Amino acid sequence: MNAPQIRYAANGDIHLAYFTLGDGPVDLVVIHGAMTNLEVLWDIPEYRRYCEQLASFARVICFDKRGMGLSDRVRVGTLEERMDDVRAIMDDVGSEAASFIGISEGGPMSMLFAATYPDRTRALVLCGAEVKEETTEDWPWGEATREELEEYLQIENVVARWGQGHVLAYVAPSRADDERLRKLFGRLQVQAASPHDAVAFMRMAFEIDVRHVAPAVNTPTLIVHRVDDKVCHVENARWLSRNIKGAKYVELPGDTHVPWIDGDDILDEVREFLTGVREPAVPERVLATVLFTDIVGSTDRARELGDRRWRDLIERHHELVRRDLARYRGREIDTAGDGFLATFDGPARAIRSAKEIVESVRTLGLEIRAGLHTGEVELAGDAVRGIAVHTGARVASAAGPGEVLVSQTVKDLVAGAGIEFEDRGARELKGVPGEWRLYAVR
Repeated sequence: MNAPQIRYAANGDIHLAYFTLGDGPVDLVVIHGAMTNLEVLWDIPEYRRYCEQLASFARVICFDKRGMGLSDRVRVGTLEERMDDVRAIMDDVGSEAASFIGISEGGPMSMLFAATYPDRTRALVLCGAEVKEETTEDWPWGEATREELEEYLQIENVVARWGQGHVLAYVAPSRADDERLRKLFGRLQVQAASPHDAVAFMRMAFEIDVRHVAPAVNTPTLIVHRVDDKVCHVENARWLSRNIKGAKYVELPGDTHVPWIDGDDILDEVREFLTGVREPAVPERVLATVLFTDIVGSTDRARELGDRRWRDLIERHHELVRRDLARYRGREIDTAGDGFLATFDGPARAIRSAKEIVESVRTLGLEIRAGLHTGEVELAGDAVRGIAVHTGARVASAAGPGEVLVSQTVKDLVAGAGIEFEDRGARELKGVPGEWRLYAVR
C-alpha cells in the first residue's frame, strides 16, 4: 500500500499533520504515546502492517501531536489543548464520532476526551495505557520517582543517547537485538523532536494523573495490557478495569509495550471489540469543569449604593462575566443574585476565564471570589447536577477576595499549561465526603 497523503488540520494558529487510511464504517483515531513522526513511522514495516490491518475494518486517523513530528513545532501541548487538536482533526475529516485507541501516554488524553465528549466517542480502547507516571506512596505502579526522573532527564545525557534507538530495549525487550528496528527507532527519535523538546514533553507527561477522570468514562471500553510490560506496570490496567464502569479487560502474555510490534493478539481483541460497537446513547453524564463566582461584600455594597445604582452595577457585572465566559467557551448555567455558575469543557480554559473575570469586574470596583472543580456532572436540560457541582460551590466558598481557588483534580489536569498555584492545604468541605486539598491560582 502506498504511503497515505499527509494533510493538515488547523486548531487556531496551530497546524496538525494527520493521515487517513481505509474507508471502513468505523472511524478510528489512534492516539500514540511518546515520540511520533508519521512519515518515519510509515517506513517501519511493523507499524505499516498494523495500520493496514486496522484499515481493513475502519477508517484510521493517525496524527502527530502539536510540537512533534510533522505538526507545527510549538511548545508541548497540554492534555486539554491536545484534546482540542483531536476535535479539529475530526472536524477536518468530517467525523462526527469516532472510536479511539489510546496507547501508553496517549491513554490519559483518550480517557479525558471520552469523558468530556461522550457524544463524539463511540468506543475506547486502551493499550498499555498509563494512569500516573510518577511513583508515589499512593501510586506504587508509576514509571519513576521524581528524583529518578530528574537524573534521567539531565540534558547532556539525553543528548548523548538521542537518536541511538536504545529505547527499543525498553518498549520491546524481545526485539532488543533487532539492529534494523533499533536504527528505525533512532531515526524516529530525531525526526520526532529535538532533545530539548523531548525533555519538555516527558516532563509534561510525568505530571499527568487521570485517576479522577477514569470513573467519569461511560463509553464502551476495552483495556488490553501485557502482563510483563516494562514501561507501564500492569497494575495501571488492573486499576483502570476496576474504575471504568463496564470495561472489558484482557490481560495478555508478553513484555512488549507498543501494540504494533508482535501484536496480532492485540489486533484480534481490538477488531472483535470495535466491529460490534453500537451507536452511543445521548449522553446524560459528562466530565466538566464547574465554575462558581460571587461578589464579596455584596450586601454592604448594595446598601451603600441603593437599589437603582446597585442594579445598574450588577447589570454591568453580568455583561463582563458573560463576555469573559464566551471568550473561553464557558457555558452559563445559572445566575443566582450576584453569582454565576458556568461549565467548561477544559480546566485550563476555565482557570483563564476565571482570572479574566476577576480582573474585569475589578474595574467596576468589585471583588469576586471564584472556585473551580472538575468532575462528572449530570445533564438535566439546561441545568447540571451532581456531587461535582456541590464540590465546586464549596471550593468557591473557601476562596478569598479576588482569589481563584481550585481543587486538586483541576490542578492535576492542567499539568504543562504554565499555570502556577499556591497550596492552600487540605480542608473539609461541608457536605462533601473526605478531605480536599485546595490551590490558589497565582
